[in-house]
Amino acid sequence: MPYLKGSENLVYELHDLVVRQTGQTATTNTSRLHPNSTQVRTLIVASAYTIVIGILWHIPFLSWILYPFKLLTVGFHEASHALAGVLTCAKIYSLELDPDEGGATRMSGGIPWITLPAGYLGSSLIGAALIACGFDTKASKIACLILAGFFLITLWWARRNVLTWVLIIGMAGLIVAFWFISNAVALRYLILFIGVMSDLYAIWDIIDDTVARKVNSSDASHFAEICGCFPSRVWGVIWALQALIFMAGGLLIGIVAFKDTAAEQAADSSHFLPTLR
Repeated sequence: MPYLKGSENLVYELHDLVVRQTGQTATTNTSRLHPNSTQVRTLIVASAYTIVIGILWHIPFLSWILYPFKLLTVGFHEASHALAGVLTCAKIYSLELDPDEGGATRMSGGIPWITLPAGYLGSSLIGAALIACGFDTKASKIACLILAGFFLITLWWARRNVLTWVLIIGMAGLIVAFWFISNAVALRYLILFIGVMSDLYAIWDIIDDTVARKVNSSDASHFAEICGCFPSRVWGVIWALQALIFMAGGLLIGIVAFKDTAAEQAADSSHFLPTLR
């Protein structure tokens, strides 16, 4: 079973890990942008995820494999709305997911200029952060614990929505199971997959809802009504480009920040929430 050492601060652990690796004296800025063999393998896996997701997306029946991960991204989307609402003094009434891969966050107050784009951009930013953490085993563990707190907050807002409970409990079980496979190496690739899936789905959702205009009402259309300076399609393009930048940024941060080899990652990770044998 995993165990926690004392009262370690997860954010401090992640910050210390990044600072330690980016502060290695013998490495130049140019070489830090050059991926090592472990990172090349991670980039290949991320590229394979992108191809597999694109294929499964359009194959009937097999697309159901992606269904829980699509719902998870919708959960990130709605929770980002809610978090932006809290930060702008809104009152959050509920958060709901529905089986058709939709969702709704009911709130009053807040600043619409911030809360409306927070859904698309928040879910893509979360995906980018998970992609970066997917380059390192210890960082992936820390990301999982931060996700656990995120899940608890989401469950509080969605406490009357059965689908959200089923989704989060299922994802938590999957994360715990992967934690125990190959000393959490499998967990790293799961976090990488969730990150890639979240970013791709966020980008697709933005294009589908705003540029292709398959829905009559969207966050972009409401934002366009408030802003008045651009139509919703323009905002959709802007947000899609921002989501792409977030995804690219996640990859670059992963390459620059986490330079340990697979063996070094295994040694470092063994001292943080190891699994008992």
